Amino acid sequence: MIGRLSGRLAAKHPPQVLVEVGGVAYEVDVPMSTFYALPATGEPVTLHTHLVVREDAHQLYGFATLEERAAFRELIRISGIGVRTALAVLSGLSVAELAQAVALQEPARLTRIPGIGKKTAERLLLELKGRLAEALPAPTEAAGEGAGDILNALVALGYSEREARAAMKALPAGVGVAEGIRQALKALARG
Repeated sequence: MIGRLSGRLAAKHPPQVLVEVGGVAYEVDVPMSTFYALPATGEPVTLHTHLVVREDAHQLYGFATLEERAAFRELIRISGIGVRTALAVLSGLSVAELAQAVALQEPARLTRIPGIGKKTAERLLLELKGRLAEALPAPTEAAGEGAGDILNALVALGYSEREARAAMKALPAGVGVAEGIRQALKALARG
């Protein structure tokens, strides 16, 4: 299994890039979120990868972050969801937006992605519920493990993700979910 490539970015042709590593150039398919984060051609690059081996091909998929790769792996585990659909989802939504759509069960966010219909969106939300959060590393904000729950609660109450994150920055480390929500709401009411 090829888990990571570090080398020189030889070419960029969406959705594929060419990464030269030790004299060997690897063709890697990437979501657009990763593509936009790539350096200029000729510059050093590191991609976290996922190798798919089939009878007729070996395909390498690359991601800028471990979170993107974890989300991709969860998506392709769903029956009927192939790598192209998984790449489309990650091209249309950031991992945080996908996790939020799953937490809030919002199929409308997913149906905005080309190739994702209402039934597919609902199936994705159902299948990913609970699994996506486990695949991703815990949030690193001050609130610790409950940060995602606090953020989701604030967004569900009508605050934007930006407002919620700003309010969460003032929370002490290790604060519980209920107390964190209460303190964040106080900060939002003052601001």
